[in-house]
Amino acid sequence: MTAEERREQIVADITARTGIDEAMIERLVRGFYAKVRSDEVLGPIFDARIRDWEPHLRQMCAFWSSVALMSGRYRGAPMPKHLPLPVDAAHFDRWLALFEAAAKELCPPDAEAHFVERARRIAASLELGVAGANGVLLGVGERYRRNRPGVSS
Repeated sequence: MTAEERREQIVADITARTGIDEAMIERLVRGFYAKVRSDEVLGPIFDARIRDWEPHLRQMCAFWSSVALMSGRYRGAPMPKHLPLPVDAAHFDRWLALFEAAAKELCPPDAEAHFVERARRIAASLELGVAGANGVLLGVGERYRRNRPGVSS
């Protein structure tokens, strides 16, 4: 079996198990970012950086296709893009709450669980990266807080 055939098999297996396909990913991405854009906490952060939303949404569909289906569609490095953002644990919690709400509204339960589990890992990873970029090494269970020195659990 070639690498491409193996990837196709992985995508098919995930789709069969969860019901996730590219159309569902697009609905979730668009639904989630509609929530983000109208959110009082996250909206201004995104609005200050994204002028043309269509390319961003297409890129996020490719990202979530790679994350959820292992499709390999996304070619990028999300961490460096997030490191300079003025965000901390509260922002990642809000991002996750909006994502989980969108997944619950737009996906069947197996797909929701699949997306949310990955979103939680992504949020934790990005928070660790942002903290590290700001000179804070987080311990197990610690969260990054910009508005206070150090971290709190």
